[in-house]
Amino acid sequence: MSGSVLVLGDSLSYYDETGGLSAADRRIWPNIVGERVGRRVELFARIGWTSRDVWWATTQDPRIWAALPHADVLVLAYGGMDSLPSPLPTALREQIRYIRPAALRQRVRDVYSWLQPRLSPLGWPMALPPRVTVDYYEKVRGAIAHLRPDLPIVVCLPPTHDSPYYGNVHPGRIPTTTAVERWAREHGLPTVSFYETTAAAFADSETTMNPDGIHWSVATHAAIAEVTAPVVEAALTAIPAPATV
Repeated sequence: MSGSVLVLGDSLSYYDETGGLSAADRRIWPNIVGERVGRRVELFARIGWTSRDVWWATTQDPRIWAALPHADVLVLAYGGMDSLPSPLPTALREQIRYIRPAALRQRVRDVYSWLQPRLSPLGWPMALPPRVTVDYYEKVRGAIAHLRPDLPIVVCLPPTHDSPYYGNVHPGRIPTTTAVERWAREHGLPTVSFYETTAAAFADSETTMNPDGIHWSVATHAAIAEVTAPVVEAALTAIPAPATV
């Protein structure tokens, strides 16, 4: 294999119906795509990552800096967390882990866990508003383009979920998807829709998805790879247009 497919993602890149898998596991969709296009895969992702977290990783993680010069294509595979309802503002929710003592922290978590699914149908606030999501996408694109203006970029549009933790609703998906798709179009970046594949998988009673209603099955990883690989392959073979910095 020559260069690499550099994937910036979230836990949907490496979780299946049983939990988290190794980044080297051949069953996760980034590695299936890499196999299809004849490239090794460099995956950078963590559970709960929003576009803001990906921006922080891009600017702070030296492993990404080391992988970037050897990448043949960059795949932006995040944004799903951005679109989820977040009844408690994200900045406050993320501080729960720091509450002491532990017993108080657990009580606060229990209250939040009770409130979240009941308030999620309101659809507001979201983990990140669409305009903020797009701002972080552009920061990532601009930083990469500054260092690698020749690097093709593929944008994966947010999937859906069927999670009881979020009231089995996803009102933020459409506005987030619309905003990211518009941004990608403005910069001439190809997109892959994850929605149809994941909606069908969650609706299929014969498909065993993760019990959390967020993460997918191995079979769904394979289906995601099927729609993603052709777009990545096309990006690798196309003559890249000059990037807008």
